[in-house]
Amino acid sequence: MTRGIRNILNNQGNKDDLIAFMLDKNLPVDEMAAANIADEILANPPVQGFLTISNALQWRLQYTRVIDLAGQEEGLIAIYREN
Repeated sequence: MTRGIRNILNNQGNKDDLIAFMLDKNLPVDEMAAANIADEILANPPVQGFLTISNALQWRLQYTRVIDLAGQEEGLIAIYREN
């Protein structure tokens, strides 16, 4: 997701491009929320990260590596830890 957003910004994309991208990815947001997110992205472009958005519940299986790296990479914060 971040790579797509960064590609849009690097190609002089605008708010409408970001909104279309988010809606195309079926994010669970309406157009108004997508517009607010697009404004935030334009004001604070994201850096490339380790994790992407997954609407599926299988994210724990797909992103175990990222969870394991939390605390070892600068800026990667553990927000999920199994007890």
